[in-house]
Amino acid sequence: MGSQGNTNGRSPRCIALIGPNGSGKTTLFEAILARTGVTGHEGSEIRKTIGDHSPEAQAHGMSVELNAASAEYLGDTFTLLDCPGSVEFMHDGMAALAGCDAAVVVCEADEKKLFALQTVMKSLEATGIPHFLFINKIDKAGHGLTGVLKMMQSASRIPLLLRQIPIWEDNAVSGFVDLALERAYVYREHALSETIEIPAGLAQFESEQRFTMLEKLADYDDELMEQLLSDIAPGRDKVFGDLVAEFKRGQICPVFFGSAEHGNGLSRLLKALRHEAPFVEETAKRLGLGSAKSAAYIMKTIHTSHAGKLSLVRVLAGQFADGASVYGLAGEERVSGVFQVTGMDVKKRGPASAGETAALGKLESMPTGTTLTAEKNGAISIRTVQPPKPVYGFAIGVSERKDEIKLTAALTKLIDEDPSLSLVHDREVSQIILWGQGEMHLRVTLERLLRRFGIKAQTSKRQIPYKETIRKSIEIRGRHKKQSGGHGQFGDVVVEISPQPRGDGFAFSEVVTGGAVPRNYFPAVEAGVRDYLGAGPLGFPVVDVAVVLKDGSYHTVDSSEMAFRTAGRIAMSEGMPKCQPVLLEPISHVKISVPSEATPKVNGMISSRRGQILGFDARPGWDGWDTIEAHIPEADIQDLIIELRSATAGAGSFEAKFDHLVELTGKLAEQIAAEHAASKAA
Repeated sequence: MGSQGNTNGRSPRCIALIGPNGSGKTTLFEAILARTGVTGHEGSEIRKTIGDHSPEAQAHGMSVELNAASAEYLGDTFTLLDCPGSVEFMHDGMAALAGCDAAVVVCEADEKKLFALQTVMKSLEATGIPHFLFINKIDKAGHGLTGVLKMMQSASRIPLLLRQIPIWEDNAVSGFVDLALERAYVYREHALSETIEIPAGLAQFESEQRFTMLEKLADYDDELMEQLLSDIAPGRDKVFGDLVAEFKRGQICPVFFGSAEHGNGLSRLLKALRHEAPFVEETAKRLGLGSAKSAAYIMKTIHTSHAGKLSLVRVLAGQFADGASVYGLAGEERVSGVFQVTGMDVKKRGPASAGETAALGKLESMPTGTTLTAEKNGAISIRTVQPPKPVYGFAIGVSERKDEIKLTAALTKLIDEDPSLSLVHDREVSQIILWGQGEMHLRVTLERLLRRFGIKAQTSKRQIPYKETIRKSIEIRGRHKKQSGGHGQFGDVVVEISPQPRGDGFAFSEVVTGGAVPRNYFPAVEAGVRDYLGAGPLGFPVVDVAVVLKDGSYHTVDSSEMAFRTAGRIAMSEGMPKCQPVLLEPISHVKISVPSEATPKVNGMISSRRGQILGFDARPGWDGWDTIEAHIPEADIQDLIIELRSATAGAGSFEAKFDHLVELTGKLAEQIAAEHAASKAA
């Protein structure tokens, strides 16, 4: 991460740049690196030399992973984390938040992105991380900034505190008035702003907005409230003291604006970070680690071709050096190298001290989200953001069996890097399912598999775990007789096959009298019955069936366990087709969360997917959102997330879990059985 030592002796800070997709986070990230001399090309078009450096990000024109770099500003060092904005890749940044001192939420004055902004703000509020709001592309906001702020306030539980007002010239923002300093500045393209007199036409508006700012601060400061009520102008130190204290306590969200593309508003934002963002000691206290002698939080895992596994950590206390033993809940590891990471660039460095961000090598058993300590028997853990549940998946495999182990090893590394991915061996349908956060998420994963590991995976649609059962009972004989020199084979059983209530599963019992079938063969008969249950007349696993062994016969010489097992299987294969077999379809309980304006569309989606709406209500703690609950066939959920996000500008989400099985008849059932038979024959 660039130079880590502050020239003024203060510890480095770690700041996350986070916000809705397309809001300009990476452009702001690169602009700050240019302004502070890290990349040295300010004044030309902002190029993504560190952020979005991966081929996947460039191919899709969006951030698909967290990127980090350090910069120095007026003697203070900041590690900046450029976090993906797309909901499909957002967890990569969310997982790192616990190690940050503060966040800058980058957004636009775009009502269409309001709900995506609300999702980001909720995450920050839940973790208690102090955060600024930076309204990017300010020229597109129009002249009604106070109206924009009112709109955005609905996305934030914490009061938004306007810190600047814009100076407009020819329908463009040419500068700003700082409400705390009561000074005006005019922008200079990719350069520092210049101080000017507050324009006469803005004096009254500036006075009103400054008073509004002070009123909000006074909500948390009785002394300031008394001064305002007494018409006493508070001193500048008093105002800045309240701004800093209330920001660190998470009571206010200061709002700045600018244009990252033109380099406008950068210095004011950097000054706010320098003067107001907490230091690592305060962050450690917020995380409950105030008394820890040594602590580091793993924000991200990276597997490199040369250095192996690297754990990007924020050191919260103490020091971590090459060769040192570290401890986590998973056990003990030894650090094999300490590195600086800037985009794709990895370089060895010295020990990492409190406040610094570095990569520790070869911590093989320590996943993202682990809290490390150098104290033996002192394992600690902080509350972190858990990976979201998967919403989209497909079957994955390779064309040659020899590559299966290679595929699993590669996917294990990618899942280590991105815990919002998961791999499930679904034995019911004999498929390996790769799960993730959406179609693009899994597409990028496949691209990484090919680029980094040389594996071209084959994918197919997930098979649905249909079952089958029966509607009527039957009594039938199963007889196995074979003579082929020496001892023959003989087993003879009479069984009753009956349907069970839904969900009761399989039951086997016997009522044999008079020793028609010796007791020692009962388990073999049951085993033969169970052999059949893997695929019934329709080709699917059989459930909710009771089988009773009622009668039979045996031969003192030719009967054996294998013969009676075969007889049991024959009885089932001949009897089940006569019991009116019926297909059973898995139904999921689905909980969908969307902005209220999208609720009618979602209701239509549910109906079009053969779903049944169970009810809906306001989403607790989310203004303007609904939660809809429904029963939907699992087969119709496979691409639900794609349609849901399309209808909600990416904000909608859902959770689903298996609920029950229902009978499925008619043409659809016939089609499913036919397709299943064809796939087995292929």
